[in-house]
Amino acid sequence: MVEAVPVRRLLERHVVRQFMRHKGALLGFAFLVFILAFVVLGPLIWTLDPQFIDIRARNSGMSLAHPLGTDQLGRDMLARLMAGGRASVAVGAAAMLLSLLIGGLVGLLAGFVRWLDGPLMRLTDLFLALPLLPLLLVVILLFREALRAAFGPEAGIFILMVAVMGITGWMQTARVVRGEVLTVKEREFVVAARSVGVPEHRIAGRHVLPNVLSPIMVSATLGMANAIITESALSFLGLGFPSDFATWGRLLFDATDYLQQYPGRVLWPGLAISLTVLSVNYIGDGLRDSLDPRSRSTHAGNL
Repeated sequence: MVEAVPVRRLLERHVVRQFMRHKGALLGFAFLVFILAFVVLGPLIWTLDPQFIDIRARNSGMSLAHPLGTDQLGRDMLARLMAGGRASVAVGAAAMLLSLLIGGLVGLLAGFVRWLDGPLMRLTDLFLALPLLPLLLVVILLFREALRAAFGPEAGIFILMVAVMGITGWMQTARVVRGEVLTVKEREFVVAARSVGVPEHRIAGRHVLPNVLSPIMVSATLGMANAIITESALSFLGLGFPSDFATWGRLLFDATDYLQQYPGRVLWPGLAISLTVLSVNYIGDGLRDSLDPRSRSTHAGNL
């Protein structure tokens, strides 16, 4: 009864099967689910306020009352690690979505509209040539106070960091999508749709875009990992959220002065950043291998 099952569904099952065979991707996915549960559901279980100051308990070690100890102001480190992870993951996900939107649109237009290919690719080359970290620092210093005044200290910095990282992180996605579009638009089903008079915008939306989602999904994982690292670096430099707002990078920044006396304060946020980025990269590797066109075409040929 294999013939009765649509080929597309069989290929989807093959992709899932290939991903499940990738041990690194499975471990990365499991850890990412754990991190998301830790930062989203954890505060519902561990209800201590991450901003609550208890001077009498400052610099305390691990205990039942404070499993990860407290900082120099007596704030619970476990609660702050949860709150910091929520902020860092939110910034990373939002910046990734914005960069995917910009990069996917630029790549689709460059690959599908011939006269736009040259200008859009030269614009991509221009952004790739910019020194991103100094540019981020300059933009944040220029617009930080204005956005704080307009949207509040936390929301303003969140909007600024997401916008800056999204606008400066779309170039790799655009290049990958453009290459895939140039390949897909020459295939038989696109040529057939064009020959029967299907409008170009419908061909792009219904035939080309669904066939370039695979590299976009891989770019999404890499983009999220880069955004988390960038946010942590900016917060570590003191240019991110306000000093009383916990992020993983801010926790590292606050702990540097106490590194020798209390190394655990650096260890926990550092491990959270490293393992989260590593898990996202492993997921990207698994998606890349399972969505490999050579693997899909071989499987389709065996049906």
